[in-house]
Formats: sequence, structure tokens, C-alpha cells
Amino acid sequence: MRLALDPDELLTTTRSVRRRLDVERPVEREVLEECLAIAQQAPTGGNAQAWAFVVVTDADKRAALADLYRRGWDAYRSRPSWSASRRYDDPARQRLQRRITGSAKHLADTLQDVPVHVVPCMRFRPEGAPSVALASHYGSIYPAVWSLILAARARGLGATITTLHLFHEREAAEVLGIPYDEVAQAGLVPIAYSKGTDFRPAPREPLERFVHWEGWDG
Repeated sequence: MRLALDPDELLTTTRSVRRRLDVERPVEREVLEECLAIAQQAPTGGNAQAWAFVVVTDADKRAALADLYRRGWDAYRSRPSWSASRRYDDPARQRLQRRITGSAKHLADTLQDVPVHVVPCMRFRPEGAPSVALASHYGSIYPAVWSLILAARARGLGATITTLHLFHEREAAEVLGIPYDEVAQAGLVPIAYSKGTDFRPAPREPLERFVHWEGWDG
């Protein structure tokens, strides 16, 4: 099924879907392959195409990844930067933050049930690279990840970019047979059909607080 979304609507209504993932409905391989083929068309630095996607549907492997993710979730919650510790003067923003935290916890509790896990990988390990190299490396793989998520949305699927299993990346590499010293994981994308497709643009800061013209003070 292809949703009747124009490009602007697709871009503004593709949300991080966690609670509304339909874990009871399988995702067809051919639909996943369509999304992955679209992701392949994303630009990469120097046209290197030095990335790969590991698609995981095996229940035992999903359970193992979910266990690592929950351990990462526990580590994240112990940090001062944990999203639930943020406080906003705007009551609406504070309520939204609570909903997002609850949604993230729901994913941590149910990740093993999500029928598809996609692990984007880079065919090198950029540890210790300078900022310019890191920007190039991650700037090459994340357009492909976002293209995957947009393609999924257009087909009635929901997804989100997650990274917490990377607290235990080496163990995840062992689960998936990824050569840790040669290939770096860049996240984990749970994918399932969404419960409903009526997503809307999210509240955002006013544009003038987001955009700086000609320099930081502009």
C-alpha cells in the first residue's frame, strides 16, 4: 500500500513511531526490499557507498538486541542528559517531553516484539577521527537511514532511529556476526506497520529561534 502523500506532507508527518508499531502484523520482505532500495539512492561522501544494512527478523536475535537495548536504556537513564530530567517553563512542552519519555520506555519494554530491526553499518570504524571526518562518515550513512524511514512511512510502516544498544555494540556485533574491528554500527531502526497513518507535523520552536542568518548572531 502506498499512501497518497505529497513530498512536503511526507517530510513533515514522518514521526518517530514507538507506541503505534503494530507488533502483531508481519512486514513483507518485498516491502522491506523496496524501502532498502530507495535508501541505497541516498548520497554518500565521495560516492563511497561504504555502508550496509543488517536486517533482523529472527525472533531470538531480536530478543538479544532488545536485551542489549534495555541495558543501554538503563545506562542512559542514569545520565544527567536523560530526557526525563529536562524541565521547560512551557507546560505544553513539558507534557510533550513526558509523552516522549513514556513512548521511549514503551519501545524499550517491547522492542523484542517489533518484527523488523534494521542495523545500519559503516564498513570501517571511525574511532578517533577528527570532526571533519566524523561529519563526513555519519553524514553519509544517516541520509540513507532517513530515506529508509521516509520510504517506510510512504508504505504505511512506522519506524524510529535508536542508538542505545550501542552502549553494548561489541555484544550486538557478536549476536549478528558483524566484524566489530572492521564495521561500526550507527544505530538500530525498529520497523513495523503503524497503527493508523494519521500522523501530523510536530510542535517546533518558532523559525526565528531556529535559523541564524549570515552568522550565529544573525
